[in-house]
Amino acid sequence: MNIAMHDGEPVRDDFLSYNTPAVDNEEIEEVIDTIRSGWLTTGPKTKKFEEEFASYIGVRNAVAVNSCTAALHLALEAVGVGPGDEVITSPYTFCSTANVVEELGAKVVFADIDPITMNIDPEKIIQKITPDTKAIIPVHFAGLPCDMSNIMKIARDNALFVIEDAAHATEANYNHAKIGTIGDITCFSFYATKNLCCGEGGMITTQSDELAERMRIMSLHGISKDAWKRYEKGGSWYYEVVDCGYKYNQTDILSSLGLHQLRKLEENHKKRERIFLKYNDIFSKNEVCQVPYIDENSKHAYHLYPLRIDFSKLQVSRKEFIDALNAENIGASVHFIPLHIQPYYKSKYSFSEDSFPVAFQEYCKEVSLPLYPTMTDKDINDVCIAVEKLLKYFNNKDAVIKK
Repeated sequence: MNIAMHDGEPVRDDFLSYNTPAVDNEEIEEVIDTIRSGWLTTGPKTKKFEEEFASYIGVRNAVAVNSCTAALHLALEAVGVGPGDEVITSPYTFCSTANVVEELGAKVVFADIDPITMNIDPEKIIQKITPDTKAIIPVHFAGLPCDMSNIMKIARDNALFVIEDAAHATEANYNHAKIGTIGDITCFSFYATKNLCCGEGGMITTQSDELAERMRIMSLHGISKDAWKRYEKGGSWYYEVVDCGYKYNQTDILSSLGLHQLRKLEENHKKRERIFLKYNDIFSKNEVCQVPYIDENSKHAYHLYPLRIDFSKLQVSRKEFIDALNAENIGASVHFIPLHIQPYYKSKYSFSEDSFPVAFQEYCKEVSLPLYPTMTDKDINDVCIAVEKLLKYFNNKDAVIKK
């Protein structure tokens, strides 16, 4: 359905992608330098990236890995999660948050979200704790920090580990504490769409030297410390496999991107903030819209812009609305399809849509709009114009058609 046909030409002549990585010449030159060095896998640039990331977060240890999924898996393994254990997390997240729990033979337990923040509700966490609960995975959705004070108190009162899923929250602070310094372990993502983009990749931070050492060893087949140094001058050919580990190491090619992405992170964060606040200012004036919540006591990472639209008040479905946005040459997405309605989890745990009603109702409203630092003023204005145009059209559809 091309809604633009009912109301003039599309807002744009060219298509505005939902997301475009902000990669410049510095990253390209660093990758070329790495290729010319001959050290393509885990090596000195990965080590440097770890050191600079640890300094940025303000934490003792940072372990670079090949994805946030790997980071979560290693974190849970390091704290001893296994068969018979339960791990509490949000159903409103990407599947990897829960999949890694299942892969370790443990049981994932969902706790519903808060309708304002879209983050896990601490009160719902309390209701889900059993003698088998081992850990909590709070997910900082869209870049807004979870209520970490309450979550950490719940965890300490019940002797539980806290593994933060900070895939969206690299720049975020909670009450002036950097995300990455609060829980026992924090996991970050450097996927192609993330604020710090390496194409693929992730980082684990922790204040615990013991946990860091365990995750570092397990990230490279369970081989003893500094296995990556075997092929540098003076490195030893001898190694020991001390446990049955994984192939989760980060490469120097990806770390080359990460080094420069990290150095630009705060500058790009300001650009994201400007777009986010512009959207909030425009869309908060429309009664069918609910703009994302910002906590004045925390620093939002502005990773996603999840606009919630009350489609029950419009004569349109979400699919039709997003199709219409595409017809206006504006890309959009949805974050996330709750895990309790995904076939695997729905079947295994006999969930229904009503099992976690808040997560489901907010999912039904959510539309993610473009938000990335290379957007121009025209791009930003085009998104606003297109969304407002469609909201007006669908709110008055009958009247428009009768004209």
